[in-house]
Amino acid sequence: MRRDNGDIRLSARVFGVVQGVGFRFWTMGKADELALKGVVRNLDDGSVSIVAEGPEQQIQKLLDWLRSEKAPGRVERVEESISAADGSFRDFRAR
Repeated sequence: MRRDNGDIRLSARVFGVVQGVGFRFWTMGKADELALKGVVRNLDDGSVSIVAEGPEQQIQKLLDWLRSEKAPGRVERVEESISAADGSFRDFRAR
């Protein structure tokens, strides 16, 4: 599932109290800290979608943070899948 440079793609959906609490802002900061590229966006059902690409170790750190008490709001669960990175992102943004 890795590209030649070792990058992978995380596609995650975060459920709980994760809208209206600065979740996207703090996720962008964490992604920048970990040098990840991708996007975070609010979904109509109250969950948040995250697509992030980067080294496996850094992706795991983002997942660990999402599941920790350090994440803003109240994360009830994270559903994720890992696939090969396609390099389509230049930075990490909120939409």
